[in-house]
This record gives sequence, structure tokens and C-alpha cells, in this order.
Amino acid sequence: MTGTQPASRRAAPRSSLSLTVLSLLALLSLLATLPLSLLSGQLGYGTVAVVIGIPCAAVGVVVARRQPANPLGWLFLLTGILLLISNDAADYAYYVYRLGHRLPFGPVGLVIDQLWTAGLVLFVVIILLFPDGRLSSPFWRWALRVFCALYVALLAAVAAATADALAAHPVRIDAAGGLSAIDNPAGWFGAVQHSILLALLALSVAFIARQMLSWRRSSGERRQQLKWLASGAAFAIVSLVLAFMLSTSSEWVDNLILCGMAALPVSMGVAILRYRLYDIDRIISRTLAYAIVTGLLVGVYAALALAAGAFRFHGPVAVAAATLAAAALFNPLRRRVQRVVDRRFNRARYDADVTVAAFAARLQDAVEVDAVRADLTGVVQATLEPGHVSLWLAGPS
Repeated sequence: MTGTQPASRRAAPRSSLSLTVLSLLALLSLLATLPLSLLSGQLGYGTVAVVIGIPCAAVGVVVARRQPANPLGWLFLLTGILLLISNDAADYAYYVYRLGHRLPFGPVGLVIDQLWTAGLVLFVVIILLFPDGRLSSPFWRWALRVFCALYVALLAAVAAATADALAAHPVRIDAAGGLSAIDNPAGWFGAVQHSILLALLALSVAFIARQMLSWRRSSGERRQQLKWLASGAAFAIVSLVLAFMLSTSSEWVDNLILCGMAALPVSMGVAILRYRLYDIDRIISRTLAYAIVTGLLVGVYAALALAAGAFRFHGPVAVAAATLAAAALFNPLRRRVQRVVDRRFNRARYDADVTVAAFAARLQDAVEVDAVRADLTGVVQATLEPGHVSLWLAGPS
């Protein structure tokens, strides 16, 4: 007797085939990045695409394989492909138009180059759908539909402007190898692009606000997932801000700072897969502590150097003295700052340390074995919260 297969079993081969095809496309795009970046001399841009694109594609492959019904895996994989393939196309177009090599498919490279923005904008959808790809509220489902409509309108406007720019003679290319009409929008395209981007930005802020409100109402595992999202997003935003602030410095410095955006897909991948999920509190407290200590030591070093200059004490001796003073202050300052930060951002560790310290103090005066056993069991229960605690003591030999 034959019967129909469940929909999930029929969809499994299709999702597996799609995953294989997209993974191969991401791999081929990655393999083409290095030679194209070297030929065009745009190694800095290629580094940014690789550092951001690889985590996106890797997280996408893992999530799509383990949770094929979760759209976030497919969105991550698509984002990685768009970033890598658009970078490859930009390098190829630069090699053809800026360096003057007569090769075919130069216009195709200019068209595909426009997918970079399309890939970055997908991050906003990923944030909204984080962590399981489901929206329970009709309001947010409608907000997602509006976002998708604006996204399609932006792609259509870019396609129309690209077609106009390629139809012009000669094709105008800017210093980065892209179409001047797209990288420096004006006229109707500038007005449409700016309007759509402003609307997308407003929706992006609303999506982030949704996750912030969700964090306030959440607890347990869900709260830890949102902490991972917030940490990665904060690191990525700081990277973007620093890159814009230092835009007048070396291009390599800007590109290396932009690589910090890779923290977003990595942190979201950890949260979705629930891998070492509860380590986030420790990571946050350590990052904040070392950042604060570094800032304070830099301030101490600068103050000592200025004081030495005020007393006309210059040369290598002054530099060495300031360095030694900052080094001597590192450990005491780190311990004090770490306690303060743990009290606020890693309360479980702080409470555990306080409990263990109190137990050690009581243990010095304890003489009864039964009291020590009960006290030790209580400390383990309070700090580690195991499901069951048993204690065996060896008898007298």
C-alpha cells in the first residue's frame, strides 16, 4: 500500500539541494576574492568582504542545516553571498574600467557591484526575525511586509539608475571603480534613494526597539539570546562609528575597523544555535573591565608624561618611568574594576565569589564535620545550582 509522504519529508531534499547550491556559490565567490582583489589592487575592500561575508555564510550554512525551517539561516547565507559576489564584481569592474584592461562582461560587474547595499540591508530583517524567524504579532508582520516592499522599491530604483548609467557614453566610473551615478546619487534617483533609505532607517529603529522591549520582558534562555544580539550589535555599531570618525586616516585602518561588523553574525549565530549561551555575561564583564582599565591606564600614562614635561624631565627615562607606573597599576586596578563590573553585569559570578569567600572564612573556625558538610552542600547549591548534591567523606584510615 502506498501513501503520500509528509510535507516535511518532501521538502527535505529540496532544502538540502538549495543549501548545497548556495554553499557552492558562496565558496566560489570566496575563492575568487583573493585573486580579483590582488589584480585590482583593492585588497582592503576584499578583506572587509571576507571578514564579514565568511561568518555570515558559515552561520547561514550551519543554521540552515540544523534548522531548515528557520529563515534566518537562509538570510544569513544570502547576505554572505551578496557581500562576497558584489565585492568580486566590483574588483572585476575596477580592473576593466579603471585599470584599462579590455575584458568582457565589464557592465555585468558594475551591475552586480550594486548588491553590496542589498546584502547589508538584509541584516535589519535578520534582527527583526531573531532568533527563531517567527513573528507572533500581526503588527510586526505588517511592518515586515512594508519593509520588504521598500526593499524591492530600492532594488528597482537602483536597477533603473544602473541601466541609465550604463546607457550613457562614456560610462562614468568613480575612483573606487563603481558607477558615479549610483555612488553619488543625484536627480530623481537621489530623491528616491534618500526617501527609501530614511523609511528603512525608521523601520530599522522600530525593529531594534522591539528586541529591546522583548529583552525587558524575557528571562532565562531567551534573555541570554538577546544579550548576545545586543553585544554583537553594539560592537558592530561602534565599528561603524569609528570608521566614519577616522575616515580621513589610512584606508587600511578604516577597513580593519569595519571588520568589527563581523561580531553581529557571529554573536547571532551563537545565540540561535545556543552554543555556550550563558558565557555572554562573562564576556561582557571581561570586555568592559579591560576597556575601562585600558582607558584609565592611558590616562595615567598621559598624565605622567605631561607632568614629566612640566618639570622638564624628558627623554627615554621619563617614558620608561611612565610605562612602569602604568604597568604596576594594571593588576590592582583590573581587580578593583572587575569587581565593580561583575557586580553590575555578571551578578551570578559576583554573588558566587562572595558566597565562596564567606564559606572560606567560616571554614577557618569550623570543627564539626557535620556542620562543614551542611555548609559546603549549601554553598555548592547556591553557587552552581545543580539538580542534586551528594557529598561523601572518607572514613578514618
